[in-house]
Order: sequence, then C-alpha cells, then structure tokens
Amino acid sequence: MNSALKFSLSSFGRNGKRNRYRKTVDISAFPISGFPSHKRAKEGYEIPFQRVKSRVLQRRDGGVTGETGLGDNSDLLYTVPIQLGPTLTSVHLDTGSSDLWVTTDACTTASCGKLTTPSYPMTSFNASGSSVTMNYGDSTTGTKASGPIGFDSATLAGIAIQGQTFAAVNFTTNTVVQDGAAGIFGLGFPAGSDIQAAVVEAQSGPLKPTDDFVQDTYKYGPLLARIAATNALEDDVFSISLQRSEIDVGIDNGTLTIGKLPDGVDNSSLTWVPVRLYSPSEGGLSPPTFASAEVYPFRWEIEIDNVYLDGKVLANSTVPATGGVDNTRVSALIDTGNSLIRGPSDVVNSILTTVSPNFNPASTNSLPVLDCTAAHTLAFQIGGKMFPVDPRDFISDTKATNTKTCEADNVVATDPPGVGALFRWSLGDPFLKSTLVAFHYGNLTHPSLDPPRIGFLSMVPDNADALLTQAVEDAQSAGGFEITSEAAPTASAAAEANSAITIVPTSPAVSTSASSASSAVSASTTDSAPSSGSSNAPETTKASNGAGNLRPNDGSVPVSTL
Repeated sequence: MNSALKFSLSSFGRNGKRNRYRKTVDISAFPISGFPSHKRAKEGYEIPFQRVKSRVLQRRDGGVTGETGLGDNSDLLYTVPIQLGPTLTSVHLDTGSSDLWVTTDACTTASCGKLTTPSYPMTSFNASGSSVTMNYGDSTTGTKASGPIGFDSATLAGIAIQGQTFAAVNFTTNTVVQDGAAGIFGLGFPAGSDIQAAVVEAQSGPLKPTDDFVQDTYKYGPLLARIAATNALEDDVFSISLQRSEIDVGIDNGTLTIGKLPDGVDNSSLTWVPVRLYSPSEGGLSPPTFASAEVYPFRWEIEIDNVYLDGKVLANSTVPATGGVDNTRVSALIDTGNSLIRGPSDVVNSILTTVSPNFNPASTNSLPVLDCTAAHTLAFQIGGKMFPVDPRDFISDTKATNTKTCEADNVVATDPPGVGALFRWSLGDPFLKSTLVAFHYGNLTHPSLDPPRIGFLSMVPDNADALLTQAVEDAQSAGGFEITSEAAPTASAAAEANSAITIVPTSPAVSTSASSASSAVSASTTDSAPSSGSSNAPETTKASNGAGNLRPNDGSVPVSTL
C-alpha cells in the first residue's frame, strides 16, 4: 500500500486543484537527548534545492557530505537526481510512499506520455522474477504504476548502495511522468513497501509470519531505509524543507539532508513527536515471532492537537471514520508527494467559507476566491507548539496575470480515516514550504527500543503578512506573478556519482526472543495506542503483488496520487 494522498495533475490541471476534515489529542513535545540515540560513522549527505549549479562531492577530514540541487516544477513536483545502474534520471521525492520506481524504455507514449527525463533501459534489467502494481491517491484521485521488479546499484547524492530493488514501470496513469519525473522515490517505512513484500514472498514464501519480511529489510527494503539500516550514517535521520516558486519566489534554497540535520539547525530547536503506529487491525504490519509484542510504523504520520485559522481553534470534524478504526484520534500524514493540504470535508468547508464568504461547497462551479492581499494563517498545533502555513502558501493565483483575485485552493477535502489510512489530515508541500521537518527511522526491527519520530521547526517569518502584501504589489507592478520551474541537476549528480561512497548492506543483529521493550522507552516517546504498517487481514489472490498478503484488502484502501 502506498502513500495516502497525492495531487493528480492530470485530474485537476495547474489551477484546477478542486476537491474539497478533526479532534483534540493531548500529545506533548519531548526533547531527544543526544538525538538519535546512537552515533554513526561521520557521513552526512546534504541535498539543497538550488537554482544554481551545485558543488560536486567533496571529502573533508574523513567525513563525507554530498550536495546537489533538486528540481521544482512550480511548487507542484519536487524531483531528485538518482542513478540506477547505467541510467541517471530524476524521480519525485515522496515521504508518503515507500517504493522506488522508474519508467522503462518499454513504456509506450500512450501509457507514459512524452517523457522529458531518461527512462531505464530494459537491456540492463536484472529481473527478480516478481512484479508489482502500486496504487496512489484517495478515492477521487487514484492512479497506479506497474511493472517487473529488478535489482541494480543506486546512487543518490554521493551515496551508492548495491542490489537496490525497484520497479521498472511499463504502465502508469501517474502524472509525475508528464511533469518532469521518471518515477517516484518513496522515503517511507518498509511496512508500506509493495516491492519489498513481493520480493520477500517470492524468495521465502507466504508473508505470515512476517519474520522474513522484517529481517530482510536490509536486502529488499526501500532505498533510504536500507541506507539507514547499514549503520553508516551519522544519524538515522533525513530532513526536508521546500522552497517557494510561486506568488513570492523565495531567495533561500530548500534542503534535503540525509544522515544529519541541516547546517545551523540544532536538535533542541525542533519539536519532536512520535510517529503514530499501526496495529494489525488498523492495517499495520503483523509482528514477527521474534518480536511478537512490537507495533510497527507504517507512514510518516503524527498526532495533532488542534487546527487554527487566523488564531481561532476550528471545531472538530464530525465526519465518522470507517472500518471500525479510532474516531477520536486526529493524526496527519507528512507528505512531500502531496502538493496540497488535505483534511476533513466539514473542516475544510468551514475554512474556505470563512476566507471566501461567497464560496458554496455544494456547487462544483464555486471557487473560494479572495483578495490576493488577504493574509490568512492556517496553523497546526503539534506537540503543544503552533506550526503555521505561510499566508503566501495558503493561496494560489487564478491566472498569472490576475494580481487582484486569488484562490484558497491549496486546502482541499479527502477521505475520512479508515483501515490502512488512519489520518484525517495530509500535510503536503504548502506545509513543508513553511516548516523544516526531520524524520528519524529509529529501530526498524524493534521500534520500541528506538521509536520513530518526526521533528518540526517553523520557518514562517514574523512579517509573513507584510511579505504577502509586498509580493502582490510587486506582481501588480510587473504585470503578473512570477512562477519558476527548475529541472533536477543531473549533471551535478553525474559528477557526484563518480566519487560516490558505496555502502554495503549487512544483516542487522536480530533478537530471537519476543521483544516488547516498552519499559526501556520513556512514556513520552511511545504511542499511546496501537498502530503500524502492513496488515494481518485475509490474503488476496494477487500472486503478482506480494503486498496483498500484508494488506487488509487488494488495494482498495485509499492510497496516493500525484
């Protein structure tokens, strides 16, 4: 099961982001002493989003840092250059899914459209013998990608790892391939990986019990999780912040760091909260026999305290959850693959009618228009602290030359919580342009020993309202809003690949005794109720998609789109 809610460019168009949900939970921020709890060899990898040519990989004092820019298609699609075997291409950066896939030269124009980035050559393909279909999106924006699974070396920002699993996609309805990406790079947890499940099932047989699935993450798991599992990184962490390329083009570069926090950012300045875990009944991974009391993470999902609009707390959603899951807990998926903020339909309608009184959510032709200078602040309370969305990211232009009337179309509705998708909110790129977010995997086999967590640091300036006003005035003087688009710098990535540090995956030490080490973990760092990643429900008959044996059904649970 893949990421839960990606914006479908083909379904809505650039300015047609139409679509149109909440409950108080007491969750406190907690400091993480010596974050993360164990040190790694001094290797960190930093990838700033840059509009200028990046510096190539440099070696200093035995440590390694790698830098390269990422592509940004009008704040809708962020891409990273990656080398798979002989092919250097760019893929969409997605914390909401767990699988890596690229299109192949066997993917026809009818399926993949006119690609602008290189495809993987099937003449180089090292097949695993398994295939996969990956579903993306919610109930109204669903897309898919399918193809055989293979192995090849993967190089990202000067980091190389051998035998990486990926899907060589020869059919897809996902529109990333038409908007500057050759595929998707999922940064999620192993429990959400359809590719890992399919390969493990083919190699070891049925996925229940899940012993082989958990133990084989170092061999068949998602790219970044495998790198983290090698113990080669200084810290098992990556962080993301995104730059703004519309309304008010930012002067600062966004950044993806792997193995460390960005330079100048201290761990103590972030608000850290635990990742929500998924029990098997909620669509999560069934625990292996050697860790029978463990509950695993599925998504980069955290609980939120409240949601505010212009300083006023919004009423809780009354939209019921489905599938018998907890209706009282309110969580949010942190998702770079989602170009919008998605939430409960009733709360979203309340937001839009407040900022645009003439907006009628019952009419498909009604748009939540407002004056471009009207500064509204949508904020999420996380770990007791407020994390606002910059007013410049709350709105979009209705057309580039109209500098008077804008639209609050970056906030839309989505499906209610259900099995396999417990969140009410999906915080996509508008939130990530306003907030630096750090992701800590923790212990992938025994999460209770080192729980996964996410850290947040607001990047919204105190004078954001004034900056919106100035940006509108500048646009009026220039005759329209500036929109920029940058391709991923594959030339810089090629130079980095020549000096790549190769990390060799090794089998982690796995305890054979049932582990529930919750007593060894501070109560403030553990989830207060069960939750995790691949499911314990009836097996499906889809032999070509091993993940079906871990999931609550054959893919009908809403997942992700782009």
